[in-house]
Amino acid sequence: MAMGPAPTRRTRRGRTPMADINVTPLVDVMLVLLIIFMVTAPLLSAGVPVDLPDSNAKPLNQNPSEISLSITNDGVIYLGETALAPGSLAQALTDVPPGPDGKRPQVTLRADRSLEYGTVMGVMGELNRAGFTAISLVTSGSVPSP
Repeated sequence: MAMGPAPTRRTRRGRTPMADINVTPLVDVMLVLLIIFMVTAPLLSAGVPVDLPDSNAKPLNQNPSEISLSITNDGVIYLGETALAPGSLAQALTDVPPGPDGKRPQVTLRADRSLEYGTVMGVMGELNRAGFTAISLVTSGSVPSP
């Protein structure tokens, strides 16, 4: 009689739980979020679409106590993201609270390149009359000087 391996009794034990964390899905999700934030971050700085003129000026430092004023190509004036009614710019400027040092905050003026020079100067005159003397004109990119 031939002898084979001795029969063993098989026990049905389940797998033991793994104590390791699988970080691959976490890394995948984080990379997708990083890409989303990298794409959307430049779009958050300017809310009103304005075709800015080009300039060869150095960029200015960002100041948290500044207000943004935009003028679109059809002459609509935006204070931040809010469109102002015609003739209400002076009242809207007087409603702007002073900065922490008691002075008026700096104004960044974004005007469309197709606007007439007089329109932009009229807005700058209203800013000056309301006490806003620090005005930065925003342009896009830099071009060689003419």
